[in-house]
Amino acid sequence: MENTGKSPIKITFLGTGTSIGVPVIACNCAVCKSIDARDKRFRSSIIVNVDNQNIVIDCGPDFRFQMLKQNVEDIDAVLFTHEHRDHIAGLDDIRAFNYILNKNIPIYGTKNVMEAIQTEFPYIFSESRYFGAPQLTIHEITNKEFNIGETRILPIQVLHNKLPVFGYRIGDFTYITDASMIPEDQKYKIRNSKILVLNALRNSKHISHLSLQEALLLIEELEPEQAYLTHISHFLGLHEEVEHKLPTNVHLAYDNLIVEI
Repeated sequence: MENTGKSPIKITFLGTGTSIGVPVIACNCAVCKSIDARDKRFRSSIIVNVDNQNIVIDCGPDFRFQMLKQNVEDIDAVLFTHEHRDHIAGLDDIRAFNYILNKNIPIYGTKNVMEAIQTEFPYIFSESRYFGAPQLTIHEITNKEFNIGETRILPIQVLHNKLPVFGYRIGDFTYITDASMIPEDQKYKIRNSKILVLNALRNSKHISHLSLQEALLLIEELEPEQAYLTHISHFLGLHEEVEHKLPTNVHLAYDNLIVEI
């Protein structure tokens, strides 16, 4: 799947942390007490600017702060990887865009994601709908390519322990978070990516996330030009120290990092 060349792809990392973020509340470890800005991590999310569109992937509990931090004035869609709260909990703050831009915001996710959103935010879908609730346009997706405007989106189904989770490929860019395993029949979708983003929770093995070593082995197998690691916990170590140990084409992502194709 090649980028059409109509426009470049700009990826901004809104958050690169795990479900409880970094620093962790009440933790006194070296990472949580670090003064390096790269060790301060909101919950994982990105915004992709492509084909004159801003597409957000996941809006967790830090969504409001992330939008303000990046001075985002418009979004065209929100694309969800899965239904866990650290990926959907900021959805209510979409209503600011409704008010300012006077438009509904399209959201895209699986049936499970949409059911979780309806459970988490029942007032959005109530028949006696509160007038101030977020205004959304729902798009239920499956593991098939689809479009957001002119932009082609290719889902990649991975496993988060036993939970199916979608990664996404947009042109030559692939984003995968909260994965513990990538099935063999999905790997072809990732190959030849110029940029691959992959989760790497910590150094030791975890039941539902890739470890650093597991992520590095997958990157070596899939051969992207450049790879960035995200969904990072304080257990991985200080950004400065870990970065120096990585292969030359692999980097730790950090909040507010911008990369372009």
